[in-house]
Amino acid sequence: MKYVSTRGSAPVLGFADVVLAGLANDGGLYVPETWPTLGTVTTGSYAELAASVFVPYVGADIDNDTMLRLCNTAYSTFRHPDVVPIVPLESGHHLMELFHGPTLAFKDVALQLLGQLFDHILTQRNEKVTIVGATSGDTGSAAIDGVKNCANINIIILYPHGRVSDVQRKQMTTVDSPNVRTVAIDGTFDDCQDLVKAMFNDAPFREKHNLSAVNSINWARVMAQVVYYFEATRKMGGPIDVTVPTGNFGNVLSGWIAKQMGAPIRRLIVASNENDILTRFFDSQSMAITGVHPTLSPSMDIQVSSNFERLLFEMNDRDGAVTAEQLTRFRDKGLSVEPDQYEQWIAPTFRASRATDHDTLATIRSVYEDFDMLIDPHTAVGVKVAREFAEEGIPMLTMATAHPAKFPDAVERATGVRPGLPEHLSNLFDLPEFTVQLPNDLATVEAFVAAQAK
Repeated sequence: MKYVSTRGSAPVLGFADVVLAGLANDGGLYVPETWPTLGTVTTGSYAELAASVFVPYVGADIDNDTMLRLCNTAYSTFRHPDVVPIVPLESGHHLMELFHGPTLAFKDVALQLLGQLFDHILTQRNEKVTIVGATSGDTGSAAIDGVKNCANINIIILYPHGRVSDVQRKQMTTVDSPNVRTVAIDGTFDDCQDLVKAMFNDAPFREKHNLSAVNSINWARVMAQVVYYFEATRKMGGPIDVTVPTGNFGNVLSGWIAKQMGAPIRRLIVASNENDILTRFFDSQSMAITGVHPTLSPSMDIQVSSNFERLLFEMNDRDGAVTAEQLTRFRDKGLSVEPDQYEQWIAPTFRASRATDHDTLATIRSVYEDFDMLIDPHTAVGVKVAREFAEEGIPMLTMATAHPAKFPDAVERATGVRPGLPEHLSNLFDLPEFTVQLPNDLATVEAFVAAQAK
């Protein structure tokens, strides 16, 4: 398998090079040259399923036995034997709990594996990299946990100052490891994401410091998330509908890829909070930035959904030049697609809706009162939207993306119950924090990264 850039002018790379590169050097995102198909997998552990999904994407870069070993190591860190268990909610509606990893969020499913991939590839090549990432809350802690013991990696995570939950911040800033640095940026997640992309697009800076990425711009992140959609259909059969709370479009894109590979998924339902750029696009076929509003579901407080670029590339018949031109105009003039593109790519598969903070609290409360279950606000956005689109006879699955204890204030406000952290994080608020605060200024942030990379 080879990989091409969504913007058409970067070198074609193999899997290992794509993992280390993250962002393509033309500013695009790497995608496989073709979408493989996967036969039915009905037996085996989650790690064995993952290894079988990865085979066509990895090719000869990592042999099958090594890939299975890396998967077994990655998923041994999860606290549930099923890794991503499915639990019933109401009739015909289930939740897939993606939060049983070390940092209590769905990002662990991909980033525990990505840490193993980085360590294996860098050890084989005797190289070192500096990972620079942006987080709206969960990617940062999951990435740090995945690589904090890797001797070949320095990691620097940017997060929006005052716009992540206390638990999310502490999970990042209390890691006392010489290869880990966290930076609070005076701005939004989109500002953090823009800074990371700007550093990668600064070719001399990128090459000098051997930058690599852990955000879902990194293909391996998206690839790893494909697995739990196959796990869902392996357990539930099909066809099923899947509702995904999402801001950056990476998680729901993984579901779309699973469908291309043969998973019996009927519809993918995009659940947005009040930062509803994706819902507005699916409603109107036009994407326009309106500003980021802080909500009770901060990991979705996003207006620039990076991973939508991968779907847009497909909608443009894989024409990188057209995709690049559209994205250059996007910030100033918005993004629109043609009616025939919408009818071919969007209408058959995607649905979308939104939840306000009021909806979110009401959903957390109803799930607790009716089912004695606590859910986090992001999952609540998904449940609210899933209920809108539920159809008799079609199983509905909502992705439960974070443990309720990551957002205790919102859960307590809705239910009167404050969820406690699992035992392995029970002392989190007693630990000292290690972080710096910087302005939203590329030169200042690059100077900080350069100093750490040394």
